Amino acid sequence: MKKIDDICEELARFDKKIFVVIAGNIGSGKTTLTEMLSRRLGWRPYYESVADNPYLADFYRDMSRWSFPLQIYFLSHRFGVHREISSFANNNAAIQDRSIYEDAHIFSRVLHEEGVMDRRDYENYQSLYGTVIGLLPPPTLMIFLKRSVPRLLERIRRRGRDYERDISPEYLRKLDDHYEEWRKTYDLGKSLTVDTEHLDFIEDPEHFNQLIFKIHEKLCS
Repeated sequence: MKKIDDICEELARFDKKIFVVIAGNIGSGKTTLTEMLSRRLGWRPYYESVADNPYLADFYRDMSRWSFPLQIYFLSHRFGVHREISSFANNNAAIQDRSIYEDAHIFSRVLHEEGVMDRRDYENYQSLYGTVIGLLPPPTLMIFLKRSVPRLLERIRRRGRDYERDISPEYLRKLDDHYEEWRKTYDLGKSLTVDTEHLDFIEDPEHFNQLIFKIHEKLCS
């Protein structure tokens, strides 16, 4: 069996283009894993637009008013990131925190079902999504992070973002149900599901190494 340093060296100098996306619910560890893999493997990181998002705080205060503008902002931002990564030369590698697919399959859908986004805006959003998604090649590997709702809430509270204070367990649970449905039907390419209840890549270095082995195995299969 190859040693972890050899695996990391191989992934850092892969002879094919690598485009990895980290998908998962709010508080599942996407940003942290993106940062850890980027630092360990030398992959270029692309983070979700949070601190500079002009709609996010308003959205959490008044979801009905800001749901459509927020989803359009995310669609535009993620489309630009996905297109930029896809245009890289073959020997480059990048990792993205949350995909363009999640807003359509998860967030806008839940907002519509909750009555926060009306049918006109939802259908408009889905039509625009369908147009732009046809212009993008799929990622090399989609990594799905799974974590229980109590653990999601714990992590959300620990990071202390003011606008996330009122996120309810019910909202996270609905998101989680749609994530599970999307994960089971994902057919755009290779995927890897990571249950972070049992694989704590943040606190346990050996678990992080195990995850790197799994990623290497998927990319080489």
